[in-house]
Amino acid sequence: MHVPSVALYTAAEVRALDRRAIAELGIPGYELMTRAGHAALDALRRAWPEARSLAVLCGPGNNGGDGYVIARAGRALGYTVRAVSLGDVAALRGDARRAYEDYAAAGGKLQPWSPDVLDADVVVDALFGTGLARAPDGIAAGMIRCINGAGRPVVAVDIPSGLHSDTGEVLGDAVRADLTVTFIGRKVGAHLGCGPDHVGRVVFDDLGVPAATYEGSQPAARLVSDEDLARVLPRRVRTAHKGDHGHVLVVGGGPGMPGAARLAGEAALRAGAGLVTVAVHPENLAALAARPELMAVAATTPARLAAPLARATVVALGPGLGRGSWSREMFESAIAAGQPTIVDADALNLLAEFPRRRDDWVLTPHPGEAGRLLGIATESVQADRLGAARAIVERYGGTVVLKGAGSIVHSAGAIPWICDRGNPGMAAAGMGDVLTGVVAGLAAQCRNLSLAAAVGVHVHASAGDRAAHAGERGLLAGDLLEHVRACVNRTCD
Repeated sequence: MHVPSVALYTAAEVRALDRRAIAELGIPGYELMTRAGHAALDALRRAWPEARSLAVLCGPGNNGGDGYVIARAGRALGYTVRAVSLGDVAALRGDARRAYEDYAAAGGKLQPWSPDVLDADVVVDALFGTGLARAPDGIAAGMIRCINGAGRPVVAVDIPSGLHSDTGEVLGDAVRADLTVTFIGRKVGAHLGCGPDHVGRVVFDDLGVPAATYEGSQPAARLVSDEDLARVLPRRVRTAHKGDHGHVLVVGGGPGMPGAARLAGEAALRAGAGLVTVAVHPENLAALAARPELMAVAATTPARLAAPLARATVVALGPGLGRGSWSREMFESAIAAGQPTIVDADALNLLAEFPRRRDDWVLTPHPGEAGRLLGIATESVQADRLGAARAIVERYGGTVVLKGAGSIVHSAGAIPWICDRGNPGMAAAGMGDVLTGVVAGLAAQCRNLSLAAAVGVHVHASAGDRAAHAGERGLLAGDLLEHVRACVNRTCD
């Protein structure tokens, strides 16, 4: 695996990679800028082959220099190009100034800013790059709002202008791109916070820098990939039997909530677990009958859990558990058993009430649950998702899956994983229960909780994307189950 294809970097880390490529490996900065402009234009042409006119908005730094390269190369290919400079080009310095001068020498002109400039087949956002740390104001803010309101396809150069490249925070106003072409290192902010809503489809180009550029670098995070799936689920031998693939025990399904536990149990089966038992409140036992492959336990008292807990390879605790007295008894019994555990839903809320720490569990909070675990507001979690994931691991141990757009999987001492799959249709009841079952099913097979959590998030999101081919609205958690099977058999794409 080529590390940069999955590595995610902060702005400072990418600047360090740039410096190494230029100062140590001898690649001129203007050569990298030229490659970046051509890479962006090539991606634009692939995405919109019928386009014949471009509006290129160039900022005062190197991001604007990339824009001038795009404008010059676009004119050479026969595009009608309208280029606009944010600020006085006389203030340009270094490679950006050379890029503008080459554009002008090739006959390129600048137009004064007006919303009418955006009347083009494709708009290129080359206003601000990864160095932006404050809200755009004045003319720049107006440009960004006009880009978003123009109704034209938008290509962002490296990062959408106004989006913080480290956190995914919108700095006042930020461009909503259809395509972002990013260079040297993928930007972690494209996958955090509001980033997924602003970057559109991301195309990465390493600009042909040598592999030595990345030696010794430490990315802020990494994407989960299909290669990770292959590590978790090697091909089965023909003599395999169900006992080889683990036994998942789902503990949940409190009064009035039968569906969550069944979804988790079925998801564990679809993920490949050899055996799955579901322990629910007695009134919910009948709800499991429609899936005869699931073994069922009427958990009348904690004592009824003793034998199933002893047999389990992995426990999935929380789907539909509730927070009443029965729920607390089941929670305490499951935790006391000391088995590897996936903790979700109301089990997380009970954990927030009765905190403890373990190394052999996976906590799977959504941002609200994460806030309760940390005693902070949901907004604070979303403002620094990586920091929140780290804080949960520090307080509670084990592995955390911080759910949401760009789900994060983090364990102590490890580079966090981020998932770049999934869709808004998955914001629906029961999706977390399916994820819990998938992670438990994978953990039962590979016996590695952290890796099972990362790959489980990837499989779950990929199954959601496959299910959404029929439309995002109205997507049900149960719609993912047949696609989970396809994804664990390595046909995610």
